[in-house]
Amino acid sequence: MPTDVIFMLLIIALVIIALSVFFTFVPVMLWISALAAGVRVSIITLVGMRLRRVIPARVINPLVKARKAGLNVTINQLESHYLAGGNVDRVVNALIAAQRANIDLSFERCAAIDLAGRDVLEAVQMSVNPKVIETPFISGVAIDGIEVKAKARITVRANIDRLVGGAGEDTVIARVGEGIVSTIGSSETHKEVLENPDKISTTVLEKGLDAGTAFEILSIDIADVDIGKNIGAVLQMDQAEADKNIAQAKAEERRAMAVAKEQEMRARVEEMRAKVIEAEAEVPLAMAEALRTGKLGVIDYYNLQNIMADTQMRQSIGQATQPAPEQKGKDGKGKQS
Repeated sequence: MPTDVIFMLLIIALVIIALSVFFTFVPVMLWISALAAGVRVSIITLVGMRLRRVIPARVINPLVKARKAGLNVTINQLESHYLAGGNVDRVVNALIAAQRANIDLSFERCAAIDLAGRDVLEAVQMSVNPKVIETPFISGVAIDGIEVKAKARITVRANIDRLVGGAGEDTVIARVGEGIVSTIGSSETHKEVLENPDKISTTVLEKGLDAGTAFEILSIDIADVDIGKNIGAVLQMDQAEADKNIAQAKAEERRAMAVAKEQEMRARVEEMRAKVIEAEAEVPLAMAEALRTGKLGVIDYYNLQNIMADTQMRQSIGQATQPAPEQKGKDGKGKQS
């Protein structure tokens, strides 16, 4: 192959590579699209975005959209918001929606809301079209002890001025639930709640529960009211059961103390019997000692034996002469009145 041909092919390849690198680094097509839309952006600005690691399309396309909508937004504002980590396209869409809805919303506030982590476009849409938040069943107990369960639908509208630093939906639901429980708890009977469910919504709305939140509560509607358990009766039953258990425990304690005292008395009686038996066992020894020492004569000993024998005879005669219980019943002497 001739040298001239090789040189020409090499030049063509270098030109193709150079053009590829140029069109890759310099967004010429994006520049042409911006010019066609009437947005003047220099090539140097686009190259500068590349050097600042900014994707030009993420800034130029929202800029074209904003200029077509008549918004006074500069490329520097959009680029700085992109570098701060914001969503430029969502901010521009929110500004366009706010302009169409006659909502006073500046770019700085819109960017701040976006950087705070909230969906600014959804907030603007919620300002125009309020959102309905449905609470779960919230239980409250009336003064008569009956449990009442209520479910509410909260119609809220976004408050753009409080989107930054304002509480979210969970706080609104919690506050409304607290108001429902308080209203049910202040009712004399559960029938009052069933007859006038609007009393709950009226009382809750008067408390200004949307203070410090990112929403404005428009209305609170009670969707459903159900009757739950008789909490008062359950508590009384539990208290009665507890009192019964306490009484049983105290009675068991007294019984155990009585049994222990009875056993102690039996032990004392057995101990006294043992002492008596021990003392009786020492009597013959004492008498023998008295006879041996002369303190007791033989005649005195026989007299003592005669007295003991006579006493035993009298006891046996007395037991023999007493009528049996059956005989008392037969002769009428033991008849009960």
